[in-house]
This record gives sequence, structure tokens and C-alpha cells, in this order.
Amino acid sequence: MDKIIFHPEFFTGTILNWNKLLTPEKYKHVILEELKFLVHSNKIILYAYCIMDNHIHLIWQVKGDTNPSIIKRSFFTPTAQYFKRDLKLNDPNVLEYFKSTQQDRTYHFWERRSLGIDLFTDKVFEQKLDYIHNNPVKANLCEKQEYYKYSSASFYLTGIDYWNMLTHYRG
Repeated sequence: MDKIIFHPEFFTGTILNWNKLLTPEKYKHVILEELKFLVHSNKIILYAYCIMDNHIHLIWQVKGDTNPSIIKRSFFTPTAQYFKRDLKLNDPNVLEYFKSTQQDRTYHFWERRSLGIDLFTDKVFEQKLDYIHNNPVKANLCEKQEYYKYSSASFYLTGIDYWNMLTHYRG
């Protein structure tokens, strides 16, 4: 039987209605911890990330023969559960913005249709890498991409992986 090999993917996950739920650092840390868990559980290779106030960009690659939609669910579900618990406890008024109209849940934090683009060439990979790392600069969150704390840009400049989860795309 042939082994399935997935290409790296440019992935964007957006908070429902572009709400700025991810502004608090604690929520950015939850996302980083979940990514780290997926990497250390040997589920993904993480090449790049950027966590903005209302969305995230990743370049990741599914390992093994697990369906990528299962990996995405493995990421979205625990982060959403954390958001719900924390907002119930600390900010119930904000939680109301995330009331779901869906029958299968009470709250909804992530938009249902996330963007995923397979990266087949180095040229497109590097284009998406630049796009991810320039996001905080374009949003006026920092002057230089490597200054933004919640991005992998400094890793590509210094080689230092503060969260111990990144793989350089050049190997």
C-alpha cells in the first residue's frame, strides 16, 4: 500500500465574524501550546505561524496518513473549549458574541470554512511565508516582522525557536 504524503499547506483560521478574540496574550499562548502539542505528538510539521488578533496563519504539513480535516479539528476543538471556559468565567458578556446559530453547538469561535492552500513549489511557499511574516507589519503591530512576538519571523532570522516546535522549510 502506498504511503500518503501531504504537501505543506498555507492555512488561515479566522475568528467568527472577525472578532478580535485573540487580542489577549493568554489566547495566543493557548494557540501556541496547541500547535506545540500537535508537533510533539508527531501529527504535523510546523514551518511558520503568525497569530493576529482575529485570525491565524500557518504553514504546516500533516504527518502520517491522518486526514488533514482531523488535524484541523484537533486544533480547533481544544482552543475553542478553552475560549469558552475562560470567557464563561472571566467575561460572559463577550461570550455572547459567540452564540451559535448551529444545532450542534452552543458557541462558535472559529469560522467554519478555513482557508487551506497546498504549497507545491518553493516559490509559492516563500511567497506565503513572506505574507505571513509581513502581516503584523501591515497591521501596524510592529516595525519589522522579526519584532512581532507571535510569529515565526524571528526564527527565520536568528534560528532561535522559542517554542521548540518549528522546522525550517529548507531542512
